[in-house]
Amino acid sequence: MNAGGRKIILGSASPRRIQLLQAIFPEVEVRLKNFDEAFSADLKGKEIPEFLAEQKSKAFNGELQQGEILITADTIVWFDNHVLNKPAGGSEALVMLRKLSGKSHQVYTGVCIASGNRKKIFSIESQVEFIAADDKTLADYIRQYQPFDKAGSYGAQECLPDGMNPLSKKEIQFLEVIGRKKLFEESLAVKDHAKVPLIKKIEGSYFNVMGLPIVELCELLEKEFLV
Repeated sequence: MNAGGRKIILGSASPRRIQLLQAIFPEVEVRLKNFDEAFSADLKGKEIPEFLAEQKSKAFNGELQQGEILITADTIVWFDNHVLNKPAGGSEALVMLRKLSGKSHQVYTGVCIASGNRKKIFSIESQVEFIAADDKTLADYIRQYQPFDKAGSYGAQECLPDGMNPLSKKEIQFLEVIGRKKLFEESLAVKDHAKVPLIKKIEGSYFNVMGLPIVELCELLEKEFLV
């Protein structure tokens, strides 16, 4: 995609978000701010990442220059009407993965786009179903991949079964249009000697589960910010 002379700023240190956005805008600049991730207990589901994405954006108030477009995002795992955050360590990660084992949950990513006086906030939902895994399998995954920086204690790019391509039709078409057909394969972080497939099925956006729904993000950028 052509940024049309604008500078794309990503307000996130997430390696997954950086990888995905750089695939579309190679010159993206990463800027970081300290951020309090607290939120009201009254918020539910998609309201949480939308609120946090906007709060991250507000940390840059007054700093954006003309022609700069700031993108901030937050991803949560929503299970049984409550949020699963990043685990504090191996024990907490195991507790989370036990909850998800053999069941379905929702992944929400909230995105905030800000430029000048304009701001747009949206969120995308994906449905993820896990296989029923025993404690040894879950412990093997935690030991191999140390998922302590990931909501819900897992990364989709690390625990897909062999042969699964979870991209939606919309994502496949998008990658064809931008000439990045291999982005899914490039996104995988599986160690060949340590495959621990935990995911049975993904409905909706795979890249949303990774942390940035790039198709919907680019649609909004083209429609309202890159015109």
